[in-house]
Amino acid sequence: MSVNVRIPTILRTYTGGQAEVSAEGGTLGDVIADLEKNHTGIAARVLDDQGKLRRFVNVYVNDDDVRFEQGLETATPDGAGVSIIPAVAGG
Repeated sequence: MSVNVRIPTILRTYTGGQAEVSAEGGTLGDVIADLEKNHTGIAARVLDDQGKLRRFVNVYVNDDDVRFEQGLETATPDGAGVSIIPAVAGG
């Protein structure tokens, strides 16, 4: 399944400055693995040392927050949009 992944500004150094890239995979975990294959280093910014989504990174498949779906097992149908959004803190 081919999906479009929207890349936040802070991670664009891994994608050669591209704001959106294509990736393959039937689940979010597969998509992240494909991103890593084609854009080395990006997975370490999205996943923690245990291979789970980092606490302060929000990921959406279409408009659904994967934390309230199946996490890395969330289905990524052909043509889906995946958004990686780092949490912003401040006061």
